[in-house]
Amino acid sequence: MASSQGTLVEQVMGQVRRQIASRALPPGAKLPSIRSAAEAAGVSKSTVVEAYDRLASEGTVSARRGSGFYVARQGEPLSLADIAPRLDRAIDPLWVSRQSLESPGELPKPGCGWLPPAWLPEEEVRRALRAMARDGGGALADYGTPLGLPALRQILARRLGERGVHCGPGQIMLTESGTQAIDLLCRLLIAPGDTVLVDDPCYFNFLALLRAHRVTVVSVPMTAEGPDLAAFEHALVTHRPRLYITNSGVHNPTGATLSLTTAHRLLRLADAHDLTIIEDDIFADFDEEPAPRLAALDGLERVIQIGSFSKTLSAAVRCGYVAIRADWMDRLVDLSIATAFGAGRLSSELVLRVIQDGSYRRHVQTLRARLRKARRATIERLGALNIVPWIEPRAGMFLWCQLPGGMDAAECARAALAQGVVLAPGDVFSLTRTAPDFMRFNVAQCVAPGAAGLLEQFFAPG
Repeated sequence: MASSQGTLVEQVMGQVRRQIASRALPPGAKLPSIRSAAEAAGVSKSTVVEAYDRLASEGTVSARRGSGFYVARQGEPLSLADIAPRLDRAIDPLWVSRQSLESPGELPKPGCGWLPPAWLPEEEVRRALRAMARDGGGALADYGTPLGLPALRQILARRLGERGVHCGPGQIMLTESGTQAIDLLCRLLIAPGDTVLVDDPCYFNFLALLRAHRVTVVSVPMTAEGPDLAAFEHALVTHRPRLYITNSGVHNPTGATLSLTTAHRLLRLADAHDLTIIEDDIFADFDEEPAPRLAALDGLERVIQIGSFSKTLSAAVRCGYVAIRADWMDRLVDLSIATAFGAGRLSSELVLRVIQDGSYRRHVQTLRARLRKARRATIERLGALNIVPWIEPRAGMFLWCQLPGGMDAAECARAALAQGVVLAPGDVFSLTRTAPDFMRFNVAQCVAPGAAGLLEQFFAPG
């Protein structure tokens, strides 16, 4: 009998395809016997025989006489959507990212994670590009060195030192982005099946990236001063994670700032339980009064810091970095060469020129002032709709807000998406799905032309 998922044979075929796509059945793996597959699916053996025969006919599996059926060596591509539990697409991290990137550029994007193009130093970037074109040289044609542009790493070492993270240029490797930096570190530090800690809520692409690495993810509740330390210690004892990924300066999505007391206690716990920490500091330049940094307090012993210029300079200029202990660098460089052949030299040269001419520092100062003004305006605008920030951040572009009257953030996101507007509902950031009435708002996008009307349309009472 057919159902909404197709005939019984088609359902068995679909289940096998999903197991192959998620690597539960990797290339060359033997399929369950016909008898065990029939018992597991609650169907007849003849149904399984026909399903396996059809899969063999299409080349998905191969039959070996007297042995059984095996996944074809040319396996299906890895499907991240099939690895994780099925979620409402409004709260699926990959889906929200995709919609943010694909939505029409002329519409405000209250839920996206970047600044409007008009807030970025486009003329300074154009000037740097023109200078690079005139100068010629290897930047336009050659590969970069394995660690990346030495002059830019020298500047980054000095900038990190201003925040208390003291390291030499040899402890810094340039990457294509902050995301690539975390991906490389995951390749270096963890293996499928390991456990990784994140905050709850946390930046939703952490969850998507960790899904790709096929690890077990455990979350710890976030407070206004950092992770809940009692829950953090319980997770260390219970789950024995190898890695913790966090934003400690300007937290995404909450805007929280790590306190010095919490930072010291967290590092003591990490040391006692042999935990490595990735500190994502891509919002460092938004921070007017630098908060405690784990990497500074730890001296880059078990804390690795990453950053990038995507949020403050240009999302199109892909340039990030990793600051890491010296004895781990060779292995990280090997991974970078194996997977990307090093960082992009063109982007690194461009970032270097913008920083060296002084325009970047002036831009950041202006940007902080604009964000202060936008935060105040957005808090007032949301307050008129009875939407209340969890805390009032001291820096950054995000407000983590509770919606009034038990309003369902996912429902609001679905309604907005039908009109091409991307919102960021709370549960997309929460591994435990405990933020159904929260929403992350980007203050720079919320003061864009037309944004006020959109907010009233989707969140006005009644």
